[in-house]
Amino acid sequence: MSQISTKPPSGMRDFLAPDVARRRHVIGVIARVYESFGFVPLETPTIENLSTLLGKYGPEGDQLLYRLLHRRERLARALEGKPDGGKTTELDLSDEGLRYDLTVPLARVVANYGELPAFYKRYQIQPVWRADRPAKGRFREFFQCDVDICGTKSLVADAEVCGAVATVLRELGFGNDANGFQIHVNHRELLRAMVSEAGIDLAMEGQALIALDKLDKIGADGVKTELVEKGIAAEAAAKLLDVLAAARAPGFLAARAADAASSVDVAKPGAKAAAELIELLAIVAGGPAGPHLVFDPTLARGLSYYTGPIFEITCAGLAGSMGGGGRYDGLIGMFTKRQIPAVGFSLGLERVLLVMEERGMFPPLGLGPQVLLCRFPEIGAAQAVAVATQLRAAGLRVELFADTPSLGKQLQYAATIGAPFAAILGSNELAAQSLTLKKLTTGEQKTLPIADVAAFVRAG
Repeated sequence: MSQISTKPPSGMRDFLAPDVARRRHVIGVIARVYESFGFVPLETPTIENLSTLLGKYGPEGDQLLYRLLHRRERLARALEGKPDGGKTTELDLSDEGLRYDLTVPLARVVANYGELPAFYKRYQIQPVWRADRPAKGRFREFFQCDVDICGTKSLVADAEVCGAVATVLRELGFGNDANGFQIHVNHRELLRAMVSEAGIDLAMEGQALIALDKLDKIGADGVKTELVEKGIAAEAAAKLLDVLAAARAPGFLAARAADAASSVDVAKPGAKAAAELIELLAIVAGGPAGPHLVFDPTLARGLSYYTGPIFEITCAGLAGSMGGGGRYDGLIGMFTKRQIPAVGFSLGLERVLLVMEERGMFPPLGLGPQVLLCRFPEIGAAQAVAVATQLRAAGLRVELFADTPSLGKQLQYAATIGAPFAAILGSNELAAQSLTLKKLTTGEQKTLPIADVAAFVRAG
């Protein structure tokens, strides 16, 4: 029998204690900031119906969905008598899959619960799954930290989700200006206008945006090649990149928005979208996202449900983004007869953690016990447990050494787990209701009443 691999599946990870502590720290900051903006928590099932998931992300997104097999008797029946050696076929697949993101489940929830507030502000921090190719900072299972506002078309909502995300990154230590991180912003309608100007049929818009979304990964030549492979003429592909490059010129938005108030027949395509971006930039200027927001005409966001402003976070030294989002006014209407506008922003927890670890941005996280309680053989287990309980009741993190080897071995173990103090319990200490504390970094020892130990340890 071949040896069973102890590694997790590709693109999945185990999280040991230091990893968990760092994740909890970041998630705690995110939840606190989101709640300070008035958002309430939501959790949805890991598994969703395929009818909920399919057709919302575009062709490439749908291909990355993890689908479930039939279960128990139904699966057994499907596998019986297979002529192809038992290979999985469409017949084996159930009508359920793992969630790809948290936005589509939110849309389902809003459509399903009529008692939600008219302006529903929710945040959600849960894992999602994508059958993608793993790479540095890219996994098949990862956490998203979403913040969304449903029920209004006001650009104040767009500004608020940007502000919430910017506040999180500022509080985590990423900086208070654009040198620390940038929030790139564009508009789907403006992109649509530029795609049309390049001579690309709007029926190919989705394919064009999927390719354009990879600009920072594969460069202009790579995007051009992919556009041609998708069936777009080479001349049109080159023109699209030229149009986008020209849109970087100062004053582009103002020039494009100049006739937004004109009649539909006169206004330039994308004029209204450009005017919305100018308004959004003005609103955001007074909040925490103001110093970070920059117009980026090449920003595409590959998901097909976006309808208005779109966002993406970049950070110096990090390939790819730390998060993104945008307005999706048509998504909830796919689940209900009512059209409910919405906008959201998602932070990628794994990318944030990656940058913070590489830059040493984490504060001391208080991992592991503050005190290892050691005892001599003559001290009974029940007596040791009683002392440990007193220390824990005083607010200390205490590990009780289970066995009674030599004191030297117990102290050696304390050093290996990084406990700053060892508390020694012998007959004399038990009789006096005291403990001998040993500071492991200096070797200093001091005998104190049990009631005074917590204050001494906290003082360091």
